[in-house]
Amino acid sequence: MKLTVIGYWGGFPAAEGASSAYMIEKEGFTLLLDMGSGALMTLQKYKKASELDAVILSHYHADHIADIGVLQHALFVESFIHDSVKTVPIYGHTVDRNAFRQLNDKKTEAMIYTDNETLKLGPFFIRFLQTNHPVPCFGMRITDGTHTIVYTGDSGYQNSWIPFSKDADLLLADCNFYASQISSDAGHMTSHEVAQIATEAQVKELILTHLPHYGDHTQLVNEAATLYSGKIQLAQEGLVWGS
Repeated sequence: MKLTVIGYWGGFPAAEGASSAYMIEKEGFTLLLDMGSGALMTLQKYKKASELDAVILSHYHADHIADIGVLQHALFVESFIHDSVKTVPIYGHTVDRNAFRQLNDKKTEAMIYTDNETLKLGPFFIRFLQTNHPVPCFGMRITDGTHTIVYTGDSGYQNSWIPFSKDADLLLADCNFYASQISSDAGHMTSHEVAQIATEAQVKELILTHLPHYGDHTQLVNEAATLYSGKIQLAQEGLVWGS
């Protein structure tokens, strides 16, 4: 089970970096979590668009879905060049039905997930948790039966993250605020809040993502390390976890 960070900026892409997008691979199956602004450009350094087997969207804010439209167009164009281009399922929630319907296109198919069932995609089993965010958003617990990744999507702190993340091998966590800031109204977490979850859930590793466009990101790591003793990394393009 291998995770590659494609984009990690919060809110909007930096000059040379995409907003949220994360690729998970195993046994030839490629799953993309979110597809923010700039994600398709960056993804193509690692995979062709037509090599995606599925996409899951945590929610419909632009910094998580902005490149869905260009992905749809890329697949459509590729289908004229290569007859073998398959239709890619894009999984989303239906709390916002208008946004969900936009996932349907000539070479993509809108598929529903809910937080009361486990979704099986290729070698992965995925459970969902609704998060504390201004719009409906769902975090994910993804396992291949051996290793487990928990992805928070966008979320303010909530106690339910602790049992949901219990004993995960990796917590990929929204860390858009520094420890001294108040994050709850924005629906994001501080470095201390993320570290508290990682500690109480006894996760093995922590990657901080959805990073702010200001300040010194190493401060986020240092702040988290005051509460969590495990391995902490900052998300960056091309960062690989697992194998």
